[in-house]
Amino acid sequence: MKRFVLDTHTHTTASGHAYGTVLEMAKAASEAGLSLLAVTDHAPKMPGGPDPMYFCNFKVIPRTLYGVEILMGAELNVIDYRGTVDLEEGLLKRMAVCIASLHTVCLVPGSRRENTRALLGAMENPHVHVIGHPDDGHYPLDYEELIRGAKAAGVLIEVNNSSLVPGGSRTCSRENLGEILRLCRKLDQQVVVNTDSHFPASVGRFDEALKLLEENHFPEELVVNSDPEKFKKYLNRSGL
Repeated sequence: MKRFVLDTHTHTTASGHAYGTVLEMAKAASEAGLSLLAVTDHAPKMPGGPDPMYFCNFKVIPRTLYGVEILMGAELNVIDYRGTVDLEEGLLKRMAVCIASLHTVCLVPGSRRENTRALLGAMENPHVHVIGHPDDGHYPLDYEELIRGAKAAGVLIEVNNSSLVPGGSRTCSRENLGEILRLCRKLDQQVVVNTDSHFPASVGRFDEALKLLEENHFPEELVVNSDPEKFKKYLNRSGL
């Protein structure tokens, strides 16, 4: 597997339950040898998360810090089974990258059909680029339907390293990610591997996810992390 040079799911103190600033996260990314970092703080429906005003002023943040390209975006909360997310259109347009995720504090887990429909609905939003941690066993999903939908919409599926770290809040992640990788390989769907870092020390640390990719003999060409331009195609849907 080629060296990973981007981490596109990270959180700062603005998320309310993370513990690094933008500068600290960028410095950690530089020290980890990354060339691109996306800061994707939780959108407002997350308890303790930022006010919508937080997402209005990203223009003041330099686009390069410590030699690392910085993308400012959001991890959107899917808040109903139709796939509604919790930032309005005017703010979504300002985001360089948007991840859409299910969180139990924002949407009570439903049936397999309801949960799948929620993420498929989120993918219909043209501002959504990545489906975050679909491995969480609290939300049963039809993974084949989800991945077919992602491929049709030009949306990346995330392999979340944090889901694989012992002691996390998600359930059945290793088994579910094994199934996700199998189907992504079968359907030729690309993935992005992310740390979901909530503290600088974990930025750029993909150890558990890399092991899982190797165990599942996942093809390198279906992982976008070695090439920022490959990832950026999903931001503007060009060349897909």
